[in-house]
Amino acid sequence: MTWQTFVFVVVAGLAFGYSGYRFAILYRLLKAQRGKANRLGHLGARTLAAIADVFGQRAVLRKRGPGIMHATIFWGFLIITIGTLEQFVSTIHTSANFQFIGQTPYLTLIWLQDFFTLGVLLAVGYAAYRRYVIRPEGLGKSRDADLVLTFTSSLMVAILLMNGFHILGDNPWYRDAMPVSKYLATGLAGLGLSQESNHALWLVFKWVHMLIVLGFAMYIPSSKHLHVIAAGPNSFLKRLSREKGMTPINFEDESIQQYGTARITDMTWKDGLDLYSCTECGRCQDLCPAYNTQKPLSPKALIMDLKENLHRNKAKALAGKYDEVGPLIDGNITDDVIWACTSCRACEIACPVFIEQTDKIFDIRRNLVMMESRFPAEMQPVFKNMETNASPWAFNPSERVNWAEGLNIKTMAEGAEIEVLLWVGCAAAFDDRNKKVLRAFASLLKKAAVKFAILGTEEQCTGDPARRMGNEYLYQSLAKANVETLNRYNVKRIVTACPHCFNTLKNEYKEFGGNYDVIHHSQYLAGLIGEGRIKPTKAFDETVAFHDSCFLGRWNDVFKEPRDVINSLPAARLVEMKEHHDSSMCCGAGGGRMWMEETIGKRINVARTEQALETKAGVVASSCPFCMTMLTDGVKTKDMQDKVKVLDIAELIDQATP
Repeated sequence: MTWQTFVFVVVAGLAFGYSGYRFAILYRLLKAQRGKANRLGHLGARTLAAIADVFGQRAVLRKRGPGIMHATIFWGFLIITIGTLEQFVSTIHTSANFQFIGQTPYLTLIWLQDFFTLGVLLAVGYAAYRRYVIRPEGLGKSRDADLVLTFTSSLMVAILLMNGFHILGDNPWYRDAMPVSKYLATGLAGLGLSQESNHALWLVFKWVHMLIVLGFAMYIPSSKHLHVIAAGPNSFLKRLSREKGMTPINFEDESIQQYGTARITDMTWKDGLDLYSCTECGRCQDLCPAYNTQKPLSPKALIMDLKENLHRNKAKALAGKYDEVGPLIDGNITDDVIWACTSCRACEIACPVFIEQTDKIFDIRRNLVMMESRFPAEMQPVFKNMETNASPWAFNPSERVNWAEGLNIKTMAEGAEIEVLLWVGCAAAFDDRNKKVLRAFASLLKKAAVKFAILGTEEQCTGDPARRMGNEYLYQSLAKANVETLNRYNVKRIVTACPHCFNTLKNEYKEFGGNYDVIHHSQYLAGLIGEGRIKPTKAFDETVAFHDSCFLGRWNDVFKEPRDVINSLPAARLVEMKEHHDSSMCCGAGGGRMWMEETIGKRINVARTEQALETKAGVVASSCPFCMTMLTDGVKTKDMQDKVKVLDIAELIDQATP
């Protein structure tokens, strides 16, 4: 055994031993999480998705510039690591190499390694330029990132110098397959060093190369670059469909003593993997409506603070001393942080490693509401109204059908034969502005000769506001009552103009035996127009800016149909706001914020209204009663109500359809 072999085996053994020890602790921390999560179904679909998202960098490349930079570094390291492995092997056994794969494949591998070494170095240069010159707010400042950029650039320089001096010192037969290193060797030749000196420098930089890799292996478990290990599994274990419902609580299980998340150990192992996977890229923060209107919530900071809490309580968690683990609500994560969330899901859709921020916020709210009775005062009357009136507002349930006065709409109790049940929703039933929307939609259904009916006074709130506010028990009582009513009438198909009702009926009632074909009114109208059952013929000579509802778009991937409806209007001109589709800004009403005062920073609905007004459109169109309310208030705040109208897409089509 040569001295090089001995030293390398000792150093590599210590480095990988330390790294393995740290990874073992991280694994034990995941196992210490007491919440339950099941993400192991549909293995084939998961494998294909992971290949596209990890090796294809699909999610990363949604943001072109940084995406290309990251993808270059990722693909480069995959190829370069093969060369590093060859260096490790040849250090242990001098004659060992990868030439056994054949001359042409080996030369191709050498060329790729040389090409990607330069590519990674250039990508790191761009990353440094972006971090230190452009300075996007979402990135922030990070000594960790500074160190990793130094590590990576030094490694690439070491590899190039190693190859360059190797060409000069030993004149390897494959030098023509290394155009970058060969060009560098030409420059190094100008130093006039002897062949022995060049060989010695090759050996020096080979060791620099290997030591940097070993040092990085030791550093990864305690740095933000843990994501290079965790992001792959996290991508494999992501939710496969965009649609999702909140995880229900089994209140009949007497073994459950804690509702929601009070401590970091109340989270699931998947939540812990989310924390490990965060790259701190800031894409979530860039789109967060709360952060962008000066609220204390930053999705990025929340994940980092949760991770810090996990490590702070590491010893107690590993020892099983769960009662001694500190609370999640601490100096960093405050009540205002948790209640600022509008549940718009912009953070989750933007995240390139599929972290689920909203689930963590919802579970923290559940603990605050159901275990600690600690929530904003404005929520108390909402809960009381939902308990006594089956609506967030203090209206008598008997008034739920008043919106339909004079329209001759039958209820299910009257034995109506229907194609579809019209789910009205609380906003359309009780809010004067949104009553007009439902009347317009009902008018269109009649014009299309659709057989439909309503539940009337038997309809109750879906429970969505209670669930997003953290009152899971109240939500379940309303959900089970509605499912019982719907199933009693053997309802199969439901249409609703409220995205919140749409999401809850479609994605969350399944847990309670409510399996229905649920359609949003934008989808239904697009279908009726496509079939020729509705024919908008009156000219609508107006520029229309469409606002995407979060629970319709980001939660359920419905973007096309509302625009198809608007484009069916003769003479109408559809324009997009600065932020639209997946990047659309929330109106500010989701997550129960509809009933909470907004006392910190700028009002979200005003910020979104300003984006709408920038388009110079005469009409701002929406497809959600919450958005209708918030945008209407925003237009009034900007004193533009005489110049800009806020209309639902159903109202637009009804006006244009004789």
